[in-house]
Amino acid sequence: MTLNELIAKINGTLVVDKPDATISAAYTSDLLSDVMGHCGDESALITIQNHLNTIAVCTLVGVEVIVICHDRPVPDDMKAAAEREEVAIVTTPLSQFAASVALAELTPAAR
Repeated sequence: MTLNELIAKINGTLVVDKPDATISAAYTSDLLSDVMGHCGDESALITIQNHLNTIAVCTLVGVEVIVICHDRPVPDDMKAAAEREEVAIVTTPLSQFAASVALAELTPAAR
């Protein structure tokens, strides 16, 4: 799935771009240690965690896109880190559940 397709599926707003993002899975969690243990690379992370540590965890596990739910604002330091680390950020008005359903085709169980 392309970044533009993901944005369309979740009624998203692009905050930080990564035009060549590869999105082949999705993972939903607000617990960053859970993300480190279970989220795979080329994933979209669906979360409400809108802070700098989220970028660090995503670079560690190979997440290319972060979906911030409930249209939570993205702080400037998070934007700067995402640009530096080449991680896309998309916000959505959807809840984590609704965003997960919208992107369910990306989950390994759906394949």
